[in-house]
Amino acid sequence: MTTKNPEWQIPKPKKSVLEWLLDGDPAFRWQVMRDLTKDPDDCVAAERSRIASEGWGARVLGLQSSGGNWGGDADARNWLCTSYTLLLLKDLGLDPSGEEARRSIGLVRDHITWPQQMGGQPYFDGETEPCVNGWILGVGAYFGEASDRLVDRLLGEQLEDGGWNCDTPQSRRSSFHSTICILEGLLEYEKAKGETAAVTEARVRAQEYLLERRMLRSLSSGEVIDPNWTRLSFPTTWHYDVLRGLDYLRSAGVEPDERVTEAVGLVAEKQDQNGKWPLENSHPDRVHFDMEGVEGEPSRWNTLRALRVLDWYSTRH
Repeated sequence: MTTKNPEWQIPKPKKSVLEWLLDGDPAFRWQVMRDLTKDPDDCVAAERSRIASEGWGARVLGLQSSGGNWGGDADARNWLCTSYTLLLLKDLGLDPSGEEARRSIGLVRDHITWPQQMGGQPYFDGETEPCVNGWILGVGAYFGEASDRLVDRLLGEQLEDGGWNCDTPQSRRSSFHSTICILEGLLEYEKAKGETAAVTEARVRAQEYLLERRMLRSLSSGEVIDPNWTRLSFPTTWHYDVLRGLDYLRSAGVEPDERVTEAVGLVAEKQDQNGKWPLENSHPDRVHFDMEGVEGEPSRWNTLRALRVLDWYSTRH
């Protein structure tokens, strides 16, 4: 099936844009080398190894307490900042086999237990909300602490329409926010432990939930569900947007079809005259420090992610 749209063109990254991306932090420089410039694997691995000792990765690791958490005593009561931080370390691409990662994850594993009102389980076995459990499954799988118990729980909570919602049982309609968090977690689990029929089936059903809605529209009315989903952000934490949804499909190896065309077009049209994409929607969730400028300025993270999504769209049909 063709996925070309005559109203917009998929750009090739400019040399100046690639140079700008490569002039940044190791955390996305290695991803540029892997996804855009297609450098040799050993060069990519060497760049990735710098995350633990330089730039944002080292800075985040240095903020962890001896008790395993980030965010101080207030966060020790709910672990939300800690969960956002682990999700960020995964997105940065911290090498899970490195000494620094093993030490950091060991502190989380050995010292953090969810409060009784949130289930009372060890951290990597999850708490009570599906969306948070999606992050925990993803970071656990990525860092070698995948929880089969948590997978079973999430599969049992999948709704009839294919997605998930933290407001169940009050709501039986899925949430894009919850669904993308769990999709990312299940994909990371399968990357770490291999595909299983049950997990793959659940992921495909949830992918179809997004695709049937064109990545942003109500199935019943056809209206855009939330205009903020067309605004690009990083870090995304628990928030859905079309770039996050498309980047998930790319990473999962989903073949693009006409159901993603509108969303891809929305992303493509945000490229500025210099070949970059802006930061549009800074979420208030705690991530310790700013990795980019203010809203409206060019964003390395959004530019990297947009370019690799457009490459996926243009080459896989």
